[in-house]
Amino acid sequence: MTTMKKKGLALGLAAALVILSLSGAYAQTNAPKAKININTATQAELESLPRIGPKVAQRIIEYRAQNGNFKKIDDLMKVKGIGEKIFAQIKELITVGQDNQVK
Repeated sequence: MTTMKKKGLALGLAAALVILSLSGAYAQTNAPKAKININTATQAELESLPRIGPKVAQRIIEYRAQNGNFKKIDDLMKVKGIGEKIFAQIKELITVGQDNQVK
């Protein structure tokens, strides 16, 4: 085997390894995550939701403490700072722990 063929083979193997490692990382990032239970979530879990920062996460926790558990996921819109647009972005990512259909 010539030096050029060896270099080409090594380059091809390296490219294949890169492609295989990237496909594994891609599969992991697209794996379905468990929904976040807004009745039990920590501040950090709430902040992991799109458009939910520290202040809104704290308001969710305070609302829960004052009013009890959310009965359905769209009750989350009762929290200051969560309107229809934000709710639409997170509704598929949250649960109240039972069948949490929007009603």
